[in-house]
Amino acid sequence: MKIGKLNHVGVATPSIEQSVALYRDVLGATKIGEKFAMPEQGVWVCFVDLPNSQIELIEPHGDNSPLKGFLEKNPAGGQHHVCFEVDDIIAARDDMAAKGATVLNNGQPRIGAHGTPVIFVHPKNMGGVLVELMETPKGAH
Repeated sequence: MKIGKLNHVGVATPSIEQSVALYRDVLGATKIGEKFAMPEQGVWVCFVDLPNSQIELIEPHGDNSPLKGFLEKNPAGGQHHVCFEVDDIIAARDDMAAKGATVLNNGQPRIGAHGTPVIFVHPKNMGGVLVELMETPKGAH
């Protein structure tokens, strides 16, 4: 496996609307997507486009959202994960497992907010950072 480009930084927030205002009004972001639900993942999502990457704003969706615990520890929100592209998600998963890393969700890829397969690698194996690996969207390069 070879790591690809940084696709996005995931930022957990108690309010996407408030975070959008921050990125727009304070930081000058001009390309901000619409908020959309991913109930199967337990999150609301909104992308802020940057010249070289994206910020993925994520807010809890439903009582069983995996973000609830994160926001209990970090009430104002904060960096949740970083996401890198890979050519082949299955090869990346197998490579991570062979190197002893814990791939969350029992190693089963799921479809992420970009519509491509993703996996998450436990922070204990990634220097304290939750790492998302996503298969590069077709036609992206």
